[in-house]
Amino acid sequence: MQDHEPSRTAISVALRRAAHQVLDSPKIFDDPLALPILGRYAARMEKMAAEDPQAMRSLRLFLAVRSRFAEDELAAAVARGTRQYVLLGAGLDTFAYRNPHPGLRVFEVDHPATQHWKRSQIEAAAITVPEKVVYVPVDFERQPLPEALQSAGLDTAQSAFFAWLGVVPYLTIEAFESTLGFIASMPAGSGVVFDYGADPAKLSDVERAARNALAGRVAALGEPFRLFFDLDDLHSRLVRLGFPQIEDLGADEINARYNLSLTGRGGRLISARL
Repeated sequence: MQDHEPSRTAISVALRRAAHQVLDSPKIFDDPLALPILGRYAARMEKMAAEDPQAMRSLRLFLAVRSRFAEDELAAAVARGTRQYVLLGAGLDTFAYRNPHPGLRVFEVDHPATQHWKRSQIEAAAITVPEKVVYVPVDFERQPLPEALQSAGLDTAQSAFFAWLGVVPYLTIEAFESTLGFIASMPAGSGVVFDYGADPAKLSDVERAARNALAGRVAALGEPFRLFFDLDDLHSRLVRLGFPQIEDLGADEINARYNLSLTGRGGRLISARL
């Protein structure tokens, strides 16, 4: 990540989320703004057609389903009374502009360069920004997240739901635990969804090969994977922090729930609630 330009992985993820709207039927995740927000970047989807179709389809579906899973869990949190949604590393996520939950306040947290770029994309696409959207630019290497969110108006006396998609694999363990510690300090009923990479030593040969191929691509973008977890160790960390309710989905569970046929590369989805 450079101070003057958006995250390259944010662009890559947005392209695949948009491609899902065009290439996959039935859609797992319906996002009518995924293409408009890309603007001129949408032309890059043509290059994606030359990529390995099976491997890229599986990656594309995983990226789509993690957004679907997060929004499904958010809907459940709203039904329980939560009225604050925090997108950590929002990238080109469009939920805030198609929010179906009246009264839900959405905080978009991202690096200032990526957020500035996103807002220019929104303006160029003439996408309406609802009143309850709050932009929170944060350079995580220089600014504490809790202070930034509280300054932006997050009510720490009320529950909040956090989505942390496409971020954890790039973190240090210290940054991971610091962010989770802040979420754990929120009132009962708060929760978080994030994706993570399983310990490479626990993967099959096929999964490890797929993971290594993906790791090579993101490293070439200058944003290498750094953090992986053993499932039992991660669950123990979450319980110690105060998250007793944990749901953890690998490829088999995702396929069963969403009627998919993802091939494994060690990516998992987790929902944890206080």
